[in-house]
Amino acid sequence: MRLLLGLIALLAMTGIASAQQTQPAPQKPPAKPPAQAAKPAAPAAKPGPKSPFTPPAFKITIATEGAFPPFNYLDRKGLPAGFEMELAQEACMRIKAECEFIALKWDELIPGLIDKKFDIIMSSMEVTRERRQRMGLSRRYYLSPGAFIAAKGAPFDGPPSLLRNKRIGIQRDSMHADWADKSFRRSAQLRRYASVQEALTALANDEVDAVFGDKAQLWLWSQKPEGKCCELVGQDIKDTQTLGVGVAAGLRKEDVKLREALNKAFGEMMTDGTYKKLNEKYFPFALN
Repeated sequence: MRLLLGLIALLAMTGIASAQQTQPAPQKPPAKPPAQAAKPAAPAAKPGPKSPFTPPAFKITIATEGAFPPFNYLDRKGLPAGFEMELAQEACMRIKAECEFIALKWDELIPGLIDKKFDIIMSSMEVTRERRQRMGLSRRYYLSPGAFIAAKGAPFDGPPSLLRNKRIGIQRDSMHADWADKSFRRSAQLRRYASVQEALTALANDEVDAVFGDKAQLWLWSQKPEGKCCELVGQDIKDTQTLGVGVAAGLRKEDVKLREALNKAFGEMMTDGTYKKLNEKYFPFALN
């Protein structure tokens, strides 16, 4: 009996040893891949080149009638254009303003300015005492003198005295009529018409010998087919008492700094030749 128990114990110990020998050895965890070196941070981007243009300091709106070519009119896109609008664009660049241009009816210009619907009027607006009382005005930016127009070859290319005893057409109740009354009332036959256009038609029909009026307006008519008969004659007439001091921009009286900046821009343009170039683009004679 003792021998049997010893044999069983021996067999059990042999099985345990065999199991221990066949059990797989514990595996080591896989080695981690070597850490990669961190990439150096990219250098900060360099700022782009500065714009050569100074950003606008403020915004303003400029109004015109757009119905008096080539001073102001509407182009094919319906936008204000012309001599005055080019002057305004140049002035806006000089005073560093972003400008918007709008077109309104003539009767809406001064009330709209006073009601602060826009900031500047540039629409061939003559300087008058009444306008000085209602708003602030810039320095003059153009002056179209008085002038005579007559048939080509007429012997009037000299002083106004050459037109004594001649038939002179004028627009009724105008400043040009006031000058003609003062200068010719007793020495010429003054024919009065409701408009300059009617007086010019009379000239083309040989009903008058000459017409006195605004030089730019007369010259523009002479460039049309109906005006090919005629040409400007004589001397420019400048008389501040009857023909006025010229055309200025309209601003609100309280906008003193804007008016000073605009005046400075106009002055620089006249000094550096910019005004002359724009003038010659539209007219063969000086307007200031």
